Amino acid sequence: MIECQGLTKQYGRLKAVDDLSFRVEPGEVLGFLGPNGAGKTTTMRIVAGFLSATSGTVKVSGFDVETQATQAKSRIGYLPEGAPSYPEMTPRSFLDFIAAARSLSGERRRKRLDEVIGLLHLERVLDQTIETLSKGYRRRVGVAQAILHDPEVLILDEPTDGLDPNQKHEVRELIGRMAKNKIIVISTHLLEEVEAVCNRAIIIAHGKILADDTPKGLASRVPSGRLDEVFRSITGGAAA
Repeated sequence: MIECQGLTKQYGRLKAVDDLSFRVEPGEVLGFLGPNGAGKTTTMRIVAGFLSATSGTVKVSGFDVETQATQAKSRIGYLPEGAPSYPEMTPRSFLDFIAAARSLSGERRRKRLDEVIGLLHLERVLDQTIETLSKGYRRRVGVAQAILHDPEVLILDEPTDGLDPNQKHEVRELIGRMAKNKIIVISTHLLEEVEAVCNRAIIIAHGKILADDTPKGLASRVPSGRLDEVFRSITGGAAA
C-alpha cells in the first residue's frame, strides 16, 4: 500500500502541502484533484521520492521513501508532469536506457520492451528523436518508461495530457487493465478522467484534503450529480 502520514512541504512561509494523511490500497485508482497551486504535483513528487517532505512520512509497500529509498523506488513507476526525457535520444534508445536503469535483462527485458512498445503504439516512432515527436507521442513514451518494469505502484501526473481523444481512451483503458493488481494514483484536472478510470478521489486545496470519496459518492452531494459542480462547491468556485 501507499501510506502517507502528516505530509508537509514548506517553502519559506508558504505551505504547499499541509499535514496530509491518506492511504491507498491495492486495486484502488485514486484521482488526485485540486485547483492550480493546490499541492497536487508537490504531493506526487514527495510520494514518488523525487522531493523531500519538510515533515511527515511516506511508505510504499512498507518501505519509507526517505530512509529506504532504493526499495521503495524499485516498486514505483513515475510519470512526472511534462514527462521530461532526453530529447536527443530515440524512444528505442531511451527505453533501452530505462530498462538498464531498472535492472531488466535477458528475456524479461526483451519481453517487457516489446509489451510496452505495443501497448503504447510506439512502433512507428521508435527511431525518431524524442524532440521531433508530437506532444502526444512524447507523453506515450513517458507512460511507457513508467510501466516498463511492471511496478506495484504507479504515480501518474496528468497521464493523458496532450493526447487526442482516441489516445486518451487507449491510455485510460490501459490504466483500467493494470488497476486489477496495482495501486495507481493519478493527478489530473480532467474530471471526466476521474469518472472514467478512478474508484476513489481526493480533492485538495491550499495543501489540505477537502474531500475523500468515490466519484459516485462525490457526485451524490449535489442534485445534478455533476462532478464539476461538486468540485466548485468544495473548492469555493475554483476550476479543476
